[in-house]
Amino acid sequence: MAERRAMMARVERMGYVGPKMRSQAPAASHDFSLFLDVDGTLVELQETPAEVVVGEPLKTLLTEVARRLEGAVALVSGRSIETLDALFEPLIFPAAGLHGVERRSASGERRGANYCDPVLAPARLALTAFVEAHPGTLLEDKGRALALHFRLAPEFETGARQAVAALVRPLAPAYHVQEGKMVLEIKPQGFTKATAIEEFLREAPFIGRTPVVVGDDLTDQAGFRLVEGLGGISIAVGHRLQGQWRFDNPAAVRHWLAAIAALP
Repeated sequence: MAERRAMMARVERMGYVGPKMRSQAPAASHDFSLFLDVDGTLVELQETPAEVVVGEPLKTLLTEVARRLEGAVALVSGRSIETLDALFEPLIFPAAGLHGVERRSASGERRGANYCDPVLAPARLALTAFVEAHPGTLLEDKGRALALHFRLAPEFETGARQAVAALVRPLAPAYHVQEGKMVLEIKPQGFTKATAIEEFLREAPFIGRTPVVVGDDLTDQAGFRLVEGLGGISIAVGHRLQGQWRFDNPAAVRHWLAAIAALP
C-alpha cells in the first residue's frame, strides 16, 4: 500500500489530475517502466503490415531510452516476437507478442513461442480462400493467431466479420476474436497485453517503477486499465482509446521518448 501511495504521488507530481485526457506530455522520468505498442504508436500504420519499416533513428532513440531507464523498456505488440526482432534488428528488447500470447523476459526467457495449434488449420484454409475471393483483403498468419485485414478493401468488412465469426465459433472458448483497426484476429483466449505487463512488473528491471503503457488500439485498453489501477500512466495515441494522456500520432510519441533519452 505504501508503495502504491508513493507511485500515486509521483504521478501527481507529473501533472495527472483526473480521468480527462491531457494532450501535453507527462514529464520524462528515470522512474518509468515503459511498455510500448509498435504499429500506430512507435511507427505510422501502413497499408499492409509488411510495409512497416523501423528506421535507424528510432532504433538509436530506443537504445538511448533503454539506457536511461536501466533496461525497463518492453515492446508489447500484436506482432509475433520473431517479427518484432526482425523489425528492430539488431536490437533485442523484452517483448510480448500476439497481444500477450507469447512473452520474452529481460533475461531472455520465453514462453508461448514456436507453437502452432493444429485446431487453427480449418480456419487458416477458410481465410486463405476468403482472401483469394476478396481482392484487397489480407491474411496475416502469425502461427498461433490469424489476422484478417481489410484496410485496403473496406467494402468487404461485413463479409469479413461474418466469416471470422463463423470460424471462431467452433473454436470457442479456447479462441476468440480480437478487433483492431480494420483487422479481425482469431487468437487464444485468456491472454492480453495486461497479462503480459503484469508478468513484466514482477521482474527486474521493471519491478518497483512507475508503469507507463503507450498504445493506439483496442488491444491496448486492458494494459491501460491495469497500470491505471496500479497508479501508473496510460497514454493513448490518436483518438480511438481513452487514456490519461493523449498524443496525436507516432511522431509525438517519438518526440516524448527523445525527452526521456535526453535525461541526465
